[in-house]
Formats: sequence, C-alpha cells, structure tokens
Amino acid sequence: MANSLSIEKIDAAYGAVRVLEDVSLKVNSGETVVLLGTNGNGKSTLMKCVMGIVRPRAGAIVVEIDGERYDLIGRSTEQIVDLGIALVPEGRRLFPRLTVEENLLLGAFRRKARTALKSNLDFCFECFPRLAERRAQLAGSLSGGEQQMLALARALMLAPRILLIDEPSVGLAPVLVSRTIDKIKELKDQYNLTVLMAEQNFPQALRIADRGYVIVHGQIAFEGRSADELNNNELIRKFYLGL
Repeated sequence: MANSLSIEKIDAAYGAVRVLEDVSLKVNSGETVVLLGTNGNGKSTLMKCVMGIVRPRAGAIVVEIDGERYDLIGRSTEQIVDLGIALVPEGRRLFPRLTVEENLLLGAFRRKARTALKSNLDFCFECFPRLAERRAQLAGSLSGGEQQMLALARALMLAPRILLIDEPSVGLAPVLVSRTIDKIKELKDQYNLTVLMAEQNFPQALRIADRGYVIVHGQIAFEGRSADELNNNELIRKFYLGL
C-alpha cells in the first residue's frame, strides 16, 4: 500500500522570526528523500511541522498511509503518531535514566504497535544486536553510536509507515556516521519504509538518497531529481562538498 508525504507552500515562524517560507517537497512511497542544508536553515522546523509540534502559518501537509489520505494540519502530535508517522529527533532525545528496553517499550505508543509489541521488540533486537546485549543498561550510559541505534529502534517500535530522521550524524565520529547511514538504508529496505531524512553531512546522505532538496534560509533552493543530480550540481559541489 502507498505511503507518501506531500508538503505544499509551508510558512512557519517562531514569533516574529520567520523560519520557513513557501516550502514544498514530496516523498513518494518507498523513497528515501534527503533534505540537505547547514544548521539554522529550517530543516528541524519542517520536521516539527509535519509532526504537529510547530503549527505552520500557511500551507498544507498531506500524507497517504496504506492508501488513505490524511491532512495533518490541525492534528495533534499524538494523532499524527497514531497514523504511523515516526520521528527520530535531532539529539536522539532518549530517557537517560530508563533502560534500553524501557526506552523501546515507550516507543510502542501507537495503538496498532501495541498489538505487535513483542514481535517488534524482537525485530529491534535482531536489527541492533548491541542493544540486545545492553537491554538492561541505562540509556544515558550508552555511547553516542549506541544511543543513535536506540533512537532508531525506538521509532521502529511504533511500526511506522513514514519515518522522519533529523540529523542522524550529529555528535558521531565519522565511522559511526557511515554505519548509521548504512543502517538507515538497511531498515528502510527491510521494513519497506518511506523516509525523509534531514542532514547536513551531504556526502553521507547522498549515499542512500533516491533524490533530495537543498534548503537555504528557510526556502528550497534546489531540487535534485536523483542523487547524481544533487551530487553534480555546481553550487552544491562548491559550497557543501568542498569540490
């Protein structure tokens, strides 16, 4: 069944500070689309708009979940999560004083996910054997890479159809960034997910992207219809890839 995300002409602000202006993008069913840009350009705000955390001032956000269309504007974050949309937030935002397993169980908030809680937990431990070894360990005592694994696994406990991932490379050593990006692709393929990933590490993001957008000062500055088109754009190569 189709699972897609369509964002049309979104404006958003924090008080008098405008952050997003006329932003439109599309994530088709089964795609991995990357939203590329450096810090402060509005990537996280757009993710929060999709999740109902920030209310846009204008525009539309529509998803198709298992073939049915839903308008997300005006819905609460709880309602959006219950549709099967999960966010892996920037900075991971784990519960540091709870164990790995307790963090995972809290991820199964969605009603449909609760009915398959045990099988989803087994699936997460199969995908991330390191978490299985540390299931009784406090999340706050994990390494940065392990915490990112846990944040991804917690989102999978929701049994999502659409997965939003915000800055998965932040705070990780280069080798862990590469492993994390590889794991996202593996999970997307295995779980048949539709993925929107916001990232400032252009080379790593382009390794798994089907296509993507570049956001600058809250506006879409470039749309690449393929990873190659993004990689070969002169402005991107000069200012973001250092080539």
